[in-house]
Amino acid sequence: MEEYYICPQCGSEDVEVIKERGREITLKCNECGYVWIITLPKVVRVPIIVSKHERSFKKFAELPKGETIKVGDIIELEDDEVRILSIELPGGKRVKKAKVEEIQTLWGESLTYPKVFGVSIYLPGGITQSFKVVVDRDEEFVVGEVIEVGGYTFKVEMIKTDKKLMRSGKAKADKIVRLMGHAVRGRARRKLKVYEGYEALESEKF
Repeated sequence: MEEYYICPQCGSEDVEVIKERGREITLKCNECGYVWIITLPKVVRVPIIVSKHERSFKKFAELPKGETIKVGDIIELEDDEVRILSIELPGGKRVKKAKVEEIQTLWGESLTYPKVFGVSIYLPGGITQSFKVVVDRDEEFVVGEVIEVGGYTFKVEMIKTDKKLMRSGKAKADKIVRLMGHAVRGRARRKLKVYEGYEALESEKF
């Protein structure tokens, strides 16, 4: 992960590394010419299980020793950005937060992978049609809007997020677990793509 430094003398971010010796780094400010030395903290290589919906991948995060990691924190890997969902200590104990050196395994979801959530469409006769859809994590959804999924048009009546059930308002896809509503006639505001699995989504990149 790339490091950024600020000159303690003038506050400039135009700083270059002029010498590295182990964890000791010599820096120079290109604005005022000030030179100083810092010592980087020791890092611990922690296993992290990264979820991309139904698929999981084991990777490693290099984290500063002594730092506290909490559920909900976002950790940057070389090729991904991961939100921590669970922290496992030796013996399988799960906790909400822990020091880096205490952690056996981190569990998280990839934030570079699109958001996948459920859609429940209520049809006449007590029938419910369910789908999983894939959307951009920043996309917003509003209670009351009309959407098409898998050939069905429905009005969003409830949005279930990871924290609550909403009957009004809006939410970003990143926080949504499920959209729910009755089938309606008419034109949809937008059409969502049905999620067909990790392999199908990855194959679209090539």
